[in-house]
Amino acid sequence: MPTSPDRRRFLAALGALPLLSLHGMISNEAQAATLKMGEAETFDIETLRARARQRAATPYRPAKLEHEALLQDIDFDAHQKIRFRPDHALWGNEEAAFSAQAFHLHRYQKHPVKLYELREGQAREILFDTELFDFLDPKMKAHVPEDLGFAGFRLMNPDGRTDWLAYQGASYFRSCGEQNQYGQSARGVAVNTAMPDPALPEEFPLFTAFWLEKPEPGSTTVTLYALLEGESLTGAYRFTWHKPRQGPVKADVDAWLYPRKDIARLGIAPLTSMYWYGENDRRDASDWRPEVHDTDGLALWTGSGERIWRPLGNPPRLMVNSFADRNPRGFGLLQRDKNFDHYQDDGVFYEKRPSVWVEPMGEWGAGAVQLVEISTDDEIYDNIVAYWVPANPVQPPQELHFAYRLHWGAEEPYPAGNVAQVTSTRLGKGGIPGQPRPPGHTKFAIDFAGGPLAAMPPRYDLEVVVTASRGTVSGQYAVRVVGTDRWRAFFDLDANPGPDPVDLRLFLRLNGQPLTETWLYQYFPGSQPWRS
Repeated sequence: MPTSPDRRRFLAALGALPLLSLHGMISNEAQAATLKMGEAETFDIETLRARARQRAATPYRPAKLEHEALLQDIDFDAHQKIRFRPDHALWGNEEAAFSAQAFHLHRYQKHPVKLYELREGQAREILFDTELFDFLDPKMKAHVPEDLGFAGFRLMNPDGRTDWLAYQGASYFRSCGEQNQYGQSARGVAVNTAMPDPALPEEFPLFTAFWLEKPEPGSTTVTLYALLEGESLTGAYRFTWHKPRQGPVKADVDAWLYPRKDIARLGIAPLTSMYWYGENDRRDASDWRPEVHDTDGLALWTGSGERIWRPLGNPPRLMVNSFADRNPRGFGLLQRDKNFDHYQDDGVFYEKRPSVWVEPMGEWGAGAVQLVEISTDDEIYDNIVAYWVPANPVQPPQELHFAYRLHWGAEEPYPAGNVAQVTSTRLGKGGIPGQPRPPGHTKFAIDFAGGPLAAMPPRYDLEVVVTASRGTVSGQYAVRVVGTDRWRAFFDLDANPGPDPVDLRLFLRLNGQPLTETWLYQYFPGSQPWRS
């Protein structure tokens, strides 16, 4: 689940910087000659579903790794010396708005994937060819076999120099959103993530083949198909990506899943992110930057209409939290804090990292959004996972179909206008400044903005509704922050250290009506420097 330091560094480099063109453009006829293609075969989504269904009925046989010794030598630095030739890009010299470039295999992605071009219902495999790449180390090219295969692919912007979408590694993919900055990733599926039973380790099914359908001239929509194969299931996927000239990137996803065996925990629409520390847990900071995270919270829009914000944390041990629901309207890992001064990093620009929102299409029934938080001591690990877990058992010979839309952008696609949102969570020593501080007390300060609070003049009758799973809550009140349209809720918590965290819940209310979304928090008393 946490990725290795080199792999995270590797993924971060895939699209964080512009890819500079090394070659001029060539004619369509010349391009057709440079891509070696297989024989044409009929293909559509029903063909793919049938293939996935048939494979699920047979035992799983992991693909044999070829040329492993060679790929082990292609580390991060070596891979930087292997560059796809832009003049060989698929659709690069046609009227399509996007072109596609392949990734070379390397130490951290040794499983080759098949790439196909799809035109008018006919698919032809794009065959690996060393001439598709520039090798800055000539000795490396001499050792690369002609049947090596590809690691994945990326879609390029109309300029042919920068990319906006990448698929590489297991079933991972990601987009940069409208701010052209990569951050968190999505996956095709999650299987047995963070299970307490060591006999049920997490599985990482692979996208083993992709079909890239040539977009219509000038269209900002492109459709991709993918075959998923894993020990416990297979899958057929259709991704319809929408990349407007302005605004967020969206993807309509159809996933048909075919279990090979019973699956204890199936994660639908999984998102994977990084959270090291933020304003709510500065105690974990060992770096000069004020905050370091790709996303800072999990947002939920429940089937009943409740809005929930759960700030992320860096817990002392692996934590799994489930938020039961029926027919959720959406959930996502968001980067709400977009102030550069809060990060001070002009190399990776955490304030520009895209938020990703999952919008279920149709009814998903009963289940839960599950949040996994893994303790980390660096930004090189993806330690946050969120996904939907259906309540019904997952077992063969089912066919499961989930349709959803992914929104990759700077803002939430459906912000609640009738309630204020949480903007920050801060913790400190409890009690009153200038007076003896009660030992063991922690003060919480939660800021809200928007909704009915934005235009509300200062008043002192707002009710702070706060509950704790254990311990004693005291001193709760809310005030408008002077000179702003934000409101701040305070309370103290007195809770003894113990094996279990304290689950907190808070919202503001006036005359029986909620004014804010619901703030949830998981607090581990005992490790703070202010406890005495």
